[in-house]
Formats: sequence, C-alpha cells, structure tokens
Amino acid sequence: MGSAVRAAFSLLLLSFCSGAILGRSDTQECVHYNYSPSSSSSLSSSSGLESRGNLSKVVTCSGEKDKRLHCFATWKNVSGVIQVVKQGCWLDDVNCYDRDECVERKDSPDVFFCCCEGSLCNNKFFYGPDSNLPQIQTTNKPVQPKTPVLTALMYSLLPIMALITIILFSFWMYRHHKLAYPPVLVPTQHAFHIMVEDPGPLPPSPILGQKPLQLLEIKARGRFGCVWKAQLLTEYVAVKIFSIQDKQSWQNEYDMLNVNGMRHENLLQFIGAEKRGNHLDMELWLVTAYHEKGSLTDYLKANVLSWSELCLIAQSMSRGLAYLHEDIPGHKDGHKPAIAHRDFKSKNVLLKSDLTACIADFGLALCFEAGKSAGDTHGQVGTRRYMAPEVLEGAINFQRDSFLRIDMYALGLVLWELASRCKAADGPVDEYMLPFEEEVGQHPSLEDMQEVVVHKKLRPTLRECWQKHSGLVVLCETIEECWDHEAEARLSAGCVEERIVQMQRQSSITAPEEIVTVVTMVTNVDYPPKESSL
Repeated sequence: MGSAVRAAFSLLLLSFCSGAILGRSDTQECVHYNYSPSSSSSLSSSSGLESRGNLSKVVTCSGEKDKRLHCFATWKNVSGVIQVVKQGCWLDDVNCYDRDECVERKDSPDVFFCCCEGSLCNNKFFYGPDSNLPQIQTTNKPVQPKTPVLTALMYSLLPIMALITIILFSFWMYRHHKLAYPPVLVPTQHAFHIMVEDPGPLPPSPILGQKPLQLLEIKARGRFGCVWKAQLLTEYVAVKIFSIQDKQSWQNEYDMLNVNGMRHENLLQFIGAEKRGNHLDMELWLVTAYHEKGSLTDYLKANVLSWSELCLIAQSMSRGLAYLHEDIPGHKDGHKPAIAHRDFKSKNVLLKSDLTACIADFGLALCFEAGKSAGDTHGQVGTRRYMAPEVLEGAINFQRDSFLRIDMYALGLVLWELASRCKAADGPVDEYMLPFEEEVGQHPSLEDMQEVVVHKKLRPTLRECWQKHSGLVVLCETIEECWDHEAEARLSAGCVEERIVQMQRQSSITAPEEIVTVVTMVTNVDYPPKESSL
C-alpha cells in the first residue's frame, strides 16, 4: 500500500514538473488589439491602457497542455510616431521562451515584432536591437529599462580611461619639451658647480647658440651613460648623456675635451655641453661629432679587413694616441699637456666614413701638466680585459710614463683584434672575438684576468698563418712589443705609428712570390727602436 502511494505521488509530481517545463500553464492573459484604419492607433504619452481607440479586450489564451503560451505585439514607426498593428496570444515558439518582457531585437525592421511569456506581458513593448544599448520603450506606460552590464562597465571605466589618457599626453608633452627646448652650454668647471647649486639660466653656447637639438635614437650604452644620435639643424651629432650621479665623470671628460690643443683629426671632435632638467632630475650632456660606422668593435663584428684597411685604421689610431700622449709646449692653442687615456679599447675607437680612426671617451683620462700633481687618482681603473699586468697587480708607479705605458699595452690588444679580422693572410678569418675571450669568456672577473695575464703571462694567440704575410709578420712583432710584461720595454705610440707606415710601404712593393725572401729581409730592416721613448 505504501509503495502504491509513493508511485502515485511520483506520477503527480512528474506531471507538475512537465507542465512547468513544457507549458508553464495551460492558460494566460494577453492584451488583444487589432488595428483598424478607421480609428486612431497612435499612442499618446498621457493615455492609459483603457483609453486606447482600437483595444478590443484582454483575452485569456489557451492551447494544448504540452505547449507553452505567449503574448505578442507588432507595431510600426511612422515618422517617429508608434503605430500599433496587432497584439494578442501567440502559440508555442522557442524564440519566446523565458522572456518576461516584449522586446524586438532585429535591426530596423519594417514591422516590429516581439513576444513574451507572462500575463499581460505584451502591454509594454520595447525596441532594443543591440544588447549594449538601453531598450527604447514604445508603450504608453513608461517603464525603467534595465541597464546592461556592459554599459555600466563602460560608464565606470570612462573616468579611468580619461585619466590614463591625460597622464600619457602629459608624459608625451614632457618628453617633447625636454628634447626640443634650446640648449645651454656649461662652459667651465666653476660654472658647472654654480649650475648644480643654482640651476638658473646660463649664458648660451657660442657653438650651439639657440639651435634646437633633437635626440633621434640610442646608439650605445656605457659605464656612465648612453650615447644618442641627434640632429643639430641639418647636421647629425652624438650626444652622450650622464645622470647627475655621474657628474664627476662628465666633468672629467668635459675638462679633457677642453684642454689646450685637443683638436686633432684622430681625436673625437667636441662641439658643446649642456644641462637638462633641474636638481636630482638633471641630465648632463656632451655633444660631439657623429660617426655613422660606430666603434671599431662593432665594425669588426660585421666586417673583415683588407691589408690596406688594417693599415689605415692602425696608423690613424696610433697617430691619435701618440698625439694624446705628447707634451707640446709650443702648440698654437697654448701648452698641450700629455694625457693618458686609461680606458683604451676597441669600443672607444670610432671609425669615420673613410675608415680613419678617432679616439673617444675621456671620462677616465689623466692630464699631466708641468709642476702640477696628477691629482687624487686610482690606479686600478679601466676595462678589466684591457688592463696591463701592473694594473691587475696593483703595482703602478704613479708617474706620467707609467700611465702612458698602460695605454700601450691596451693598444697591442686592439692591434691584435685588427689582425684577427684581416683577410690578407693565407688562411681562414675567424669570427670576431675580444682579447682573451678564448681564455676567460665574455665577462671575466678581476681574479680571472690576474690568473691569465699576471700569473700565467698569457696573451691572445698569434695565428701561424699570419707569419706567411710580410706585413703581418712585422705587425705581430709590434703587437708583442706593445703588450710586453715589462712596462719599460713597451713601444711608444709614436714608434708604433712609424712602424706601421714602414711595414705598409714594405708590403706594398713586395710581390706575393717573394714572401720567403721578404721574411728574411724584414728581420734586418731598420725599424724604429724597440725601446720605449716615453
């Protein structure tokens, strides 16, 4: 008996559920209306449901038990006036399921149609073709349409987007202003200190004047800042930018570039200096000549050299270093003192369009003037890979000649870089490598360099095939005498320049078939003496 009751109850529950799912109910009421041209069907904004002209009645809809019942409405938009065509009951239609409001979704139909579920749901009908837009009520009884979620999000995000736009525009204006306002020259060390303490306007540069200086692109990054390609009127220039924290390096390089007699074809041409910004945001600029070919390092990575190109670069580079080292009391610009570079390397040698070299980056340079101290200086400076043995050991004699000999050791390494990328020898040209890259890799520590250079006394390999070319034989001898472990035995820059001139002349008059004879002759040629003239 109990099981029969449970079965009957389950059957009853199933029938109720089926009615809810399939038909909701077998009867419901809808507004019934049929348009008649003889009577007005236009809606008035102030009239109610009962006052409309062609409203027949409210009808009760009926249908099959397994079918769902709906209400519908059709209307037209005649010159902005809503004209109801028909309202009434609508048979089971999947497009009307679970719609409690009568909304037309199609975009600009000739006759609007909507259907819905629920008693008298067609009394109010709407037009909403896009779910992102609020529905447009078309009945005589206004209802507040539901605000779509996307619209709410849009209104919420609009202030944030506006704020971000203002910030980005302000940043763009700041950068534009920063790059375009007229430059100011910082002419002396005294003026520089005044500038840091009181960033007021300074006298205009006699070189830059009020000419606009526009930064274009970053070309290199270094220890103390980055180098930009820039445009000064119609001329390209290089701009080296230091932060205020590196003002000492900026000041030192500025002072070196303004030493008497520093204008030379194989030294980087100085154009002017200026400051940008104020206080902690201040940037210190050095403006120099721009050379499209870039540094010797970058050029050797992408190119191999002919013998004449090697000689041109080596000769102009050693000439520039010889001039930098030279003390010239009777120079036309005044007494030109001897200067040690202290960070000589292929990265700090730039190539002009004709492949002649010029030396750059004097941030660590040291000036030796008669009767004056070299100042408070540290011996262990420069790039580890190019440090001489005495620098790695910390055993420098703080005299002028000692610092100049340190540059000569580095010159020997740069000459080796040139030889390693020269195609004159009868053998393969290896991929470009930095000095000691085979021994210590690309990022050596100070201890690595001490082990290789000081304790093992190793140097970069001089290839066996180089000994088959008369000019390279002499170059290898010159390289070995530049990087000699004993500083006093190293050549001077002037001596290196003379040797390169003579070996270029010797190799140019030698035919290839006479190589064996030349090797013998070379050892007997009266080249400049090995002893340093420093």
